[in-house]
Amino acid sequence: MSARPDRTPLPRPFFGRPVLTVAPDLLGRTLVRRTPDGPIELRITEVEAYEGESDPGSHAYRGRTARNASMFGPPGHAYVYFIYGMWFSLNLVCGPPGHASGVLLRAGEITLGADLAAKRRVSARYPRELAKGPARLATALDVDRSLDGTDLCGGPDSPLSLLAGIPTSPDLVSSGPRTGVSGAGAAHPYRFWITHDPTVSPYRAHAPRRRST
Repeated sequence: MSARPDRTPLPRPFFGRPVLTVAPDLLGRTLVRRTPDGPIELRITEVEAYEGESDPGSHAYRGRTARNASMFGPPGHAYVYFIYGMWFSLNLVCGPPGHASGVLLRAGEITLGADLAAKRRVSARYPRELAKGPARLATALDVDRSLDGTDLCGGPDSPLSLLAGIPTSPDLVSSGPRTGVSGAGAAHPYRFWITHDPTVSPYRAHAPRRRST
């Protein structure tokens, strides 16, 4: 008989640790998204860590801006950004206030509210595809910039929170280069995922976007 996920909310000190400690520890945790239509829950299966101003792959590498302000803390908040003019991505802010580190949620398994997620992810052919990739995850959970800065430790009325779930054993965690990152930050092995989980997204190296002529 499999263990039931722990429903205990994770406290702020969980997020206040170094980002490379928090990132693999997020695997197997339960993310709760409370929407006007009902809750959606996600078992986190894939993440990417970003170390902030010391990390060339991070949005905070060149300092604080209006776009990335949420990354500078305090920990336990959401950082949501818009990319390619089409998609949103959800990050969890980690580390001490002012450090600007965070973890991108790349993929997960919808464990509650799959019908609500499917209404937003109409192109998904199978349940495992509902949140397979960061843009799909954000779409399935109805995440946009209005949730930027949301406090995940804000209690049961917060639109986002993180529960203890079932932490993944370290021997079931794989790591490798981040997906689609270019330049000096491309080779950092800061992507972590649950080995062989069917919801994990495929690795893709960065491909420069072609300019139209």
